[in-house]
Amino acid sequence: MPQMNKGGKFIFGKSRIRDDLTVQLPTQAVTEYNAAAEGKVYLFTGSKITGGFCVTRKGLLESSKLRHILTDNPSLQNYQTTEGEFIKYKGRSYCWVNISENGIIELNREMMNFLDLKSGMELLSIRSSDIAFTMGAKGPLLKKAKNYEGEINVY
Repeated sequence: MPQMNKGGKFIFGKSRIRDDLTVQLPTQAVTEYNAAAEGKVYLFTGSKITGGFCVTRKGLLESSKLRHILTDNPSLQNYQTTEGEFIKYKGRSYCWVNISENGIIELNREMMNFLDLKSGMELLSIRSSDIAFTMGAKGPLLKKAKNYEGEINVY
């Protein structure tokens, strides 16, 4: 997948929100983050610029400097909240969802409204850190991706 400009963010591909509200996460992102390993992933709100959501899993969060997100929210850590129910914490909102072995997640209408997403929308999968990747919905990187002359895989 491309790095759209020298030193820029690495792009795994684009994922379309299907009519049934499922999203196939890019294979390379699922593999790199071992996202399907636990059968569940955490989603949290993206930046104001990029929107969408970030994807991580318990094993990555618990071993990072951001482990307090889970230790301060044990119901989230132990998946005791309802699937897709966002919890506000320190300026972001977090939830968990199931993920299939091949990297498909399912959103619901409440999540779509909360994240300001629409069916048919393309999300740009961006390497954010060693903890999470972003499924961006807006902003300059998406505009750049639309004008990118190379190939970007769509999932």
